[in-house]
Amino acid sequence: MTFKFKTLTAAGVFAIAAASPALAQTEIQWWHAMTGANNDVVVKLAEEFNASQKDYKVVVAYKGSYPDTLNAGIAAFRAGNAPHIMQVFEVGTATMMSAKGAIKPVAELMKEAGEAFDPKSYLPAITGYYSTTKGEMLSFPFNSSSMVMWYNKDALKKAGLPEVPPKTWPEVFEAARKLKAAGFDKCGFSTAWTTWANIEQLGAWHNVPVGTKANGFDGFDTEFRINSDLFVKHLTNLANLQKEGVFSYSGRTNTGEGRFTSGECPLFLTSSAFFGNVKANAKFDWSNAPMPYYPDVAGAPQNSIIGGASLWVMGGKKADEYKGVAKFFTFLSDVDRQVKLHTESGYLPITKAAYEKVKASGFYKQNPYLETPLLELNNKEPTDNSRGVRFGGLVQIRDIWSEEIEAALNGQKTPKAALDAANERGNQALRQFERTAAR
Repeated sequence: MTFKFKTLTAAGVFAIAAASPALAQTEIQWWHAMTGANNDVVVKLAEEFNASQKDYKVVVAYKGSYPDTLNAGIAAFRAGNAPHIMQVFEVGTATMMSAKGAIKPVAELMKEAGEAFDPKSYLPAITGYYSTTKGEMLSFPFNSSSMVMWYNKDALKKAGLPEVPPKTWPEVFEAARKLKAAGFDKCGFSTAWTTWANIEQLGAWHNVPVGTKANGFDGFDTEFRINSDLFVKHLTNLANLQKEGVFSYSGRTNTGEGRFTSGECPLFLTSSAFFGNVKANAKFDWSNAPMPYYPDVAGAPQNSIIGGASLWVMGGKKADEYKGVAKFFTFLSDVDRQVKLHTESGYLPITKAAYEKVKASGFYKQNPYLETPLLELNNKEPTDNSRGVRFGGLVQIRDIWSEEIEAALNGQKTPKAALDAANERGNQALRQFERTAAR
């Protein structure tokens, strides 16, 4: 056997090396949480980047839901085998920021790699969520969205309602009652992502704080304010309408979204990223509109906040690997690529130039539903109450809030008692996160 190895000629060695160009490539591991059509988008982007140059190869790996991907990434970092890029949903931002040494800020990455990078070229409503108070971008915006109200035009017509959707919460409640009377007796209206809709977005849209210290943007030692008048009034309305059979709870995440595409719920608040599913599965005339607001709240509506996720660069990698990550981010920022992503997937364009190019093309005149979340995000200049939320451990805290909301909707607690408990339990979780982060 030794002899056979020795008889391999230099020409043979050269031929093997020439046939294996991939050996010279630097691999970039990208962990993500996208499923269905959105998984196809991730795979295609990696393939296009890999075909565009020969030095780097992005390898994608699906790691489950957003929380699953976050947990997998943290565990991998502790074990010393984290990916180069990890997709993290927006409520995981504070958790990632507090993981000292685990991340490499994207602004620092791009500068060191010598890639052209101007944070001001990105939409401020998006980048502000993923930046420090000094404006340093920590992660790279990827699949951004916001919350909108999807509506069934055929159902509104059947109920004798105008095709123009309701704008305020009282109008939504009245329209839902008429829809129930017209035969939509299982659900007049509903929401997905219950805490995102009825706490986080509700607060931002009405310029009411969810917590102290600019909703956590100004640092630790924050306290929640989700038992203030606006939140109590809204949950009281939902609980009463649940008893009437007009509002119908659809769960903590987006698993109930099919109730809209099936025609069961004619009015449905969820992510603008629901676009692909609606387009593929709804068998009726549909569109979307901005989130409703309470007209008696001064200054409402304010602006919405983003959802979706960003790409975090993990620490401890080699310089050439970081250079490949930076080149991939430059590839993703390309104006035409962003235009294509936005118009085909429904996710928001992350750069100002891409948004302006789509707008100038007249695309939104035929597809107004894709501009709705952008109009919401840019409705007014963000305030400390409407920039977003940045609380440590928010993934777990959302479950606490959901438990209390469910108790109110089921009649086990009054809305005020439920939100008092949600506030107190949430504060306890914040203190626990701070103790853990300080270690």
